[in-house]
Amino acid sequence: MTEVLNSNQTDQIKEERTKRVLSRVALFLGELRDGLTMINMQNAFLITSKGYTEKQAGVMFFVFGMSQFLAQTPAGYLMDYSDKKVFLLGSAAICTTLLTLATAFFAQDYGGNLAFMVFLKFLQGAVTALIPPGLNSITQGIVGSVGMTGQVSMNEQMNHLGTAVIVLTGSLIAFGLYPNIGLLFIVSPIACAGVMFYLSKIQPGDIDHNAARGLKPTASHERQPYLEDKPSFNFGNNQDTDVDDETKADSPLKVLMDPILLIFICICFTFHLSNGTVLPLVMQTLAIANGRVGILMSGFCIIIAQVFMVASAHVCGKYSGMYGRKKLFLLGILSVPVRCAILTFLLYIKSRNGENGFLDLVILSTQILDGVGAGVFGTMYVLVTSDISGGSGRFSLTLGLTTAAMSIGGTVSGYLGQALAEDIGYRQAFMILGVMSLIPAVLYFFCMPETLAESDAKVRVQMAGIPEGNETEEAGETPYGRLA
Repeated sequence: MTEVLNSNQTDQIKEERTKRVLSRVALFLGELRDGLTMINMQNAFLITSKGYTEKQAGVMFFVFGMSQFLAQTPAGYLMDYSDKKVFLLGSAAICTTLLTLATAFFAQDYGGNLAFMVFLKFLQGAVTALIPPGLNSITQGIVGSVGMTGQVSMNEQMNHLGTAVIVLTGSLIAFGLYPNIGLLFIVSPIACAGVMFYLSKIQPGDIDHNAARGLKPTASHERQPYLEDKPSFNFGNNQDTDVDDETKADSPLKVLMDPILLIFICICFTFHLSNGTVLPLVMQTLAIANGRVGILMSGFCIIIAQVFMVASAHVCGKYSGMYGRKKLFLLGILSVPVRCAILTFLLYIKSRNGENGFLDLVILSTQILDGVGAGVFGTMYVLVTSDISGGSGRFSLTLGLTTAAMSIGGTVSGYLGQALAEDIGYRQAFMILGVMSLIPAVLYFFCMPETLAESDAKVRVQMAGIPEGNETEEAGETPYGRLA
């Protein structure tokens, strides 16, 4: 008995250590679009320092997003079957860092080598597709779906905090070196070194690969026999058949036939279609006419949003397990039309009264709403995806699908927003994006069920044979276990 207790205590200590290491990885990794890749800072750099037009920058990041979209689902499929998740995530971090540096080093004035820069963005999009399923599958493999609410919330808080530090450092460098601000991207390899250092501390036995896939709700702290040594090519409606009954995974076709998943994919796409370009447009609004100070203010656009994203992620982790996913998710989605309406009004005042430092500060303050919207969405979409995929064995594949929808939505949004801003003006662009942002809110309110209950139902099926009521004796406990 004593040996069993000692073993359990050792497992708990090991899990807590690994969770701390995981949060440090998330800290240095930063949020995908503004962490190691520094996509929005690249956009500001190319327009203000290299003389790119909005459409030239839009084409580059359209290609980035399309490449990411095409690679996202295969990346998730690969993560479901790979027991080299740490290696793949580390490789992606190194490659995207090198491509970020290449963008700053090789960019020519006025888009002189635009075709080559587009090629770099194509490569970078494909590489970064490995990061979301990599980090989240490692997370689920360490804590199980039982612990995802708390750990995803912590990961997101550290992501946003890390991004705020990365961007603040880069913005201060850019402010000091303006107009030749390419050196700001030195923060990317420094952050990458932190990612690699902490990834090296995650041991193979720390990850339960069956839990990582969503085949079971809890993770064991001993190395699990892997489901298959190589990817299955059974794409039909049957389950994998070369493994025992307890570890069967749904086929990709069966995953795609889930109507709740299809609705959620549409919501992810339409949210990012409307929201994806708002931040770059706000940054450009502040940067274009304000020189050195404008570059600093455009950096603060990201920093303010990231700080409030930390708070939003904390709220999601604390309350989404108690009150469900839907109410919080709707709050995040509805922040976008409110934000666009305020920006439209502020730019109208600016067009009437001319440049005004105080008005620029008010425009900057609207990034608080970005922190609410993107912070809630960034946390909740992972949790909802985990809910939907519970028991399917296809968590990373499902996450790849939802992230791909976000990628293509953000990609189209990036080009659409830049084209609207250049052709009809920034104020009109915000107005159109605000109307578009009502679509995901309507879809989520009328068509999306409470997915926390859905995931509980799936686990009850898996727990067949356990007397009803025994699995949830303690207050605050679901069939997954105690809510984290």
